[in-house]
Amino acid sequence: MDAVVTVGIRALNRVTAQVAAVSYLHSFRVSFMNNQKQQKPTLTGQRFKTRKRDEKERFDPAQFQESIVQGLNQTGTDLEAVAKFLDASGAKLDYRRYAETLFDILVAGGMLAPGGTLAEDVIRTEFCLFTAQEDLDTMQAYAQVFNKLIRRYKYLEKGFEEEIKKLLLFLKGFTESERNKLAMLTGILLANGNISASILSSLFNENLVKEGVSAAFAVKLFKSWINEKDINSVAASLRKVGMDNRLMELFPANKRSCEHFSKYFTDAGLKELSDFARNQQSIGARKELQKELQEQMSRGDPFKDIIAYVKEEMKKTNISEQTMVGIVWSSVMSSVEWNKKEELVTEQAIKHLKQYSPLLKAFTSQGLSELTLLLKIQEYCYDNIHFMKAFQKIVVLLYKADVLSEEAILKWYNDAHVPKGKSVFLEQMKKFVEWLKNAEEESESEEEEAD
Repeated sequence: MDAVVTVGIRALNRVTAQVAAVSYLHSFRVSFMNNQKQQKPTLTGQRFKTRKRDEKERFDPAQFQESIVQGLNQTGTDLEAVAKFLDASGAKLDYRRYAETLFDILVAGGMLAPGGTLAEDVIRTEFCLFTAQEDLDTMQAYAQVFNKLIRRYKYLEKGFEEEIKKLLLFLKGFTESERNKLAMLTGILLANGNISASILSSLFNENLVKEGVSAAFAVKLFKSWINEKDINSVAASLRKVGMDNRLMELFPANKRSCEHFSKYFTDAGLKELSDFARNQQSIGARKELQKELQEQMSRGDPFKDIIAYVKEEMKKTNISEQTMVGIVWSSVMSSVEWNKKEELVTEQAIKHLKQYSPLLKAFTSQGLSELTLLLKIQEYCYDNIHFMKAFQKIVVLLYKADVLSEEAILKWYNDAHVPKGKSVFLEQMKKFVEWLKNAEEESESEEEEAD
């Protein structure tokens, strides 16, 4: 009996141990799962492995230069191969950090020291812009290399523009042939829109200007620019960055005149640039003249003093009477705050122009000047809608004040008007023109009877 009890107790103990083990394992599993759910991510002690293709080789400038120079030596004069090499190298070399070194090598064959000389004790290549053939086709091919590189690695755009500015400041350190190549390349890059015309400010450096380097460089640059585009495109680019009125600064102060500029660039085969500069100077002079004229009018200066001043300026700046009457008209019409109501503005205009008719008369001594004034009046009345109904009254007033002659009015009416508001203004003038014609016929009849 005791043996049976003992066996039973042992069996019960084994079952109890098994249940406890199962219970323990279950508890451990639940605890582990809860910990997994509650555990928060941490970066402590973790390292992320970078893929090889994402890594950039961290060279110092000399090592970077060596890699680029070796590649250029291998590609040689094959610029298509050069472009492919540069495209591929950007994936492993740090162009962003060493952009200046990269461009120095492509242009001069190695890193440049201050002043434009090649830095000593550095590896160089003979395959670069400065050692290439000095002709437009080769420079266009090099421009394509730079264009492809910058399109592929957009972040190089600003660095490239800064590089060109730097190179222009280093012009004295380059040979004449090197300057010519750089000038042609720069003109092509400007034409293609790869760089802004603001880089030309480097050419206004006092030392470059004084020694004539800037003007000589500008000749080559503008020739290649105009060869790629035309003078209108060049003018638009210059205006965009405010360089259109600064071209005279290519010359020393004692030679900074329109006549000298015109002769220099015309003799160099750039008459279109000379004409552009002359026109810009004329526009500048006209703006200054109009500003002064408006100030004199606002001060209430006597007409005789204003007229004397304007005629003196016309001689100095070679402004024609036709141009001047347009300036006077604009000044007169902008010297007053016009009423916004159409029914009141006509009366205001007649009163105002009656006061200033002597000033207008002083600059309509020629038939062409009268016709110019008529066209200015037509355009003004069309562009300012409140004046649409005032046109005929303005013309009649100026006819009575001897500013406009009947010949000029008839000429305008018959065939010299512009399309702006043509039908409206011709209809307004119809009765007055008929009156002028009848008066002319009566005058002719009286003369015949007198004879």
